[in-house]
Amino acid sequence: MFLAMNRFKIARGHEDTFVAHWRARESYLNEVPGFVRFHLLKGPQTEEYTLFASHTEWESEAAFAAWTESEAFRKAHANAGKTPRHIYLGPPQLELFESVL
Repeated sequence: MFLAMNRFKIARGHEDTFVAHWRARESYLNEVPGFVRFHLLKGPQTEEYTLFASHTEWESEAAFAAWTESEAFRKAHANAGKTPRHIYLGPPQLELFESVL
C-alpha cells in the first residue's frame, strides 16, 4: 500500500469554500488502475488556518506514479486554479508514505 497526502493550510473563515471546491471537482481517480480510496480530512485549527489533507491510497508507488503522468491526472487538475488563491496560506505540502507493516 502507498499513501499520498497533500496538506493545505486554509485561512480561517474559508473552510466551506475549500470543501465546496473539492465536492464539485471530478477527480477521475476511479479511471486509474491501482487507486484504492480517497478522503479529504479536516484537521486542527490555529488562529490563522485550518489544516486539511487530501489522502489517496494506492496499491503501490508505481500506481501512484502512473496516476501523476496520466490524462486523468491532467483532467482532475485542470480547474485547480479556479479556487480563490487568498484562501490558501502557502502551497500544498505533498507527503508520500509506503506501508511497512
